[in-house]
Amino acid sequence: MEEDIGIEAYLTKGEGIKGKIKEEAEDFIVEELPLYPKPAKGKFVVAMVKSKNWEMNRLIERIAKNLRISYKAVGYAGIKDKRAITTQIMSFAAPIEKVLNLRIPDVEVSILYKTNKPVTHGKLLANKFEIVIKNIEDGDKFKKILEELASIKGYPNFFGVQRFGITRPITHIVGKYIIKNDLEKAVMSYAANPIEGEDKECYEAREFLEKTKDFKKALEVYPKKLSFERRMVEYLAEHPDDWENALLQLPSNLIRIFIHAYQSYLFNKMLSLRIKKGIPINEAIEGDVILKSMQNFDGIYANEKNIEKINKEIKKGKCFPSAAIVGYDSKLAKGEMGEIEAKVLENEGISIDEFKMPYMPWLSSAGLRRSVFAPIKNILYRLDGNNLHLKFILEKGCYATSLLREFMKADIYSY
Repeated sequence: MEEDIGIEAYLTKGEGIKGKIKEEAEDFIVEELPLYPKPAKGKFVVAMVKSKNWEMNRLIERIAKNLRISYKAVGYAGIKDKRAITTQIMSFAAPIEKVLNLRIPDVEVSILYKTNKPVTHGKLLANKFEIVIKNIEDGDKFKKILEELASIKGYPNFFGVQRFGITRPITHIVGKYIIKNDLEKAVMSYAANPIEGEDKECYEAREFLEKTKDFKKALEVYPKKLSFERRMVEYLAEHPDDWENALLQLPSNLIRIFIHAYQSYLFNKMLSLRIKKGIPINEAIEGDVILKSMQNFDGIYANEKNIEKINKEIKKGKCFPSAAIVGYDSKLAKGEMGEIEAKVLENEGISIDEFKMPYMPWLSSAGLRRSVFAPIKNILYRLDGNNLHLKFILEKGCYATSLLREFMKADIYSY
């Protein structure tokens, strides 16, 4: 259920076209429009990497293993979908000869040049999408919703389902337990915690561990494809109740993703409540924190003196209302939006101070703001019987699935 990841509202009123995406990887093609680091003499090889059906963390780990470098020596700009064909810029702190000889199934690596600085997270312009929604119900319904979105020039900037895991939407749950310093529940939520929808072998292995907590015997039944989970289980088989170090068997980037996922969940809840209350997402109300751009993470308060000017600038696409990505130094909204943010935190039983995380300071997060509105223009489409072909470009950090759900209005497993 989308409610499990904080998405509880649609902006558009039109009836959805249903359908399904990602039946095949070829139905979801993503091409990164990168910001290239300058060529220079240095230890980093910059390459364009095309992959099919690779989860990002597992791809990075596989590349690092094959190149015999640290996981941290692989640089990338953005996290991409698993069930897709993706093209993105990456960097490797490795000899160019090793990169030339890199061979991984369903991965193509095209070397570009060398540089003295790695590719870093967020250093991209946008993402270009080519998507097929199969078995839609009615093309005319799509056109009506497209008209609705065109009238406001965008859609709700929800964090999409892949932020949380489609088959197992639990990353935010793990994140909350880490923030609360309940590391046993964090580890068990990730390694055990069987969820309907995953394959039988994985479900039964998780179910066994959930019921027995017998880590040694669990190793015998955990499939090798659950490589991250197996690391935790293997560690706990030898070090009972050492939950912190069991968690640390995971790549540090994945552990950070758990924290980010919980922040994303809180943001989704806030945006959902704003829509439910009928507050526009493409117009400021007094107390809103207004961002100067989609990539600006701090802002100014809208008040009775500046709100008219702000709303003129919003219509021009030059600034954006926002909601909190909660952290220990969060700038929370005032007025009605401030009440929404406070209500979500109260309902979750979480305070901003808890994001300081003194027991794991490297995971602490100061917080920032994110636009509640994702701009979209020039959606190209073609109807082919019951299949809808779409092409569009989104700013970095915006989720295609959050746009598609406005058209489809289908269950979570359709995305």
